[in-house]
Amino acid sequence: MIRWPLAPMASMLAAVMLLAGCAADDMTAEPTLDGQPPIIIAHRGASGERPEHTIAGYRLAIEQGADYIEPDLVLTKDGILVARHENEISETTDVADRPEFKARKATKTIDGAQVTGWFTEDFTLAELKTLRARERLPKLRSTAYDGQFDIPTFEEILTLLAAVNKGRDKPVGVYPETKHPSYFASIGLPHEAPLLAILERFGYRGRAAPVFIQSFEVGNLMDLRAKSDLPLIQLMDAEGGPADRPDIRYAAMASPAGLKMIAAYADGIGPNKMMVIPRAALGRLGDPTNLVRDAHAAGLKVHPWTFRRENYFLPLGEKGGVNPAGHGDLGAEIRAYLKTGIDGLFSDNSREAAAAVKQGREP
Repeated sequence: MIRWPLAPMASMLAAVMLLAGCAADDMTAEPTLDGQPPIIIAHRGASGERPEHTIAGYRLAIEQGADYIEPDLVLTKDGILVARHENEISETTDVADRPEFKARKATKTIDGAQVTGWFTEDFTLAELKTLRARERLPKLRSTAYDGQFDIPTFEEILTLLAAVNKGRDKPVGVYPETKHPSYFASIGLPHEAPLLAILERFGYRGRAAPVFIQSFEVGNLMDLRAKSDLPLIQLMDAEGGPADRPDIRYAAMASPAGLKMIAAYADGIGPNKMMVIPRAALGRLGDPTNLVRDAHAAGLKVHPWTFRRENYFLPLGEKGGVNPAGHGDLGAEIRAYLKTGIDGLFSDNSREAAAAVKQGREP
């Protein structure tokens, strides 16, 4: 095995990182669809600093400058919408440590894959409220807040926003995602009716309401469009396709023809950020694709996900060292994406994202 001298290796890495950053900085900025500043969507709250999907996390994200907060919505046994990343909750709560719920452990098929654990639909809201949230990525983030917060309902989240928005000229919006909607519909717990009812009750009405409803599935969004004129976002991943449309791939949906079809029922797309700027050699940022331009041509907004400050998630040119849990230059990555004309972005770190948007718009 060849052992390279440490100093030359460090110099080579620094040079590659510098070139990666220069390539991004040389891009010419494109406008957003409506000419307005891109929005900052707090991905599951301030999930880079607090356990995700907690009231404390949402509140902190708002304080850090988020324009929207994003709750992933699943349902309880008694039909209540609550915020969890998945309906399987062993990664984000202490349920596995609770002997009273040991017998609830089960294996289910969710979106075609077998999943083992504890599921929200097997618990009443009262039972879920006894659990406590914990950090989902403990190898990368602090666990200091584990055990301090409960699972919030969607109603509690909207109540928080109602209080925060009193006296604000520009309200902080809500960006809910329906998680596994076709699965929940199959067990008699569809999202649509309770979601639209509670949004209506809190005054979210019409095209200008500060809300976007998002889903990786297609049928769910089409059903919502038939019942509501609230803004909708079609989520897309870099691989695979919608769980409810096995004959469709996200890659095809991202084509000009596919985007025109999406525009018939949705107002925008939420693509994996790799679909906007893919990674090139050695993990640096590559050249932007035509996705933003094509989506804008179809009249669709573009809100890519997810921007995080840990080195583990950053492209090579923006890493701040070799420690995966260390923090790099998230602002530089975001500014590269802003130049493509994106209309908003999901981030675990609202403070850094808001600063990047502000800097990106300065002359």
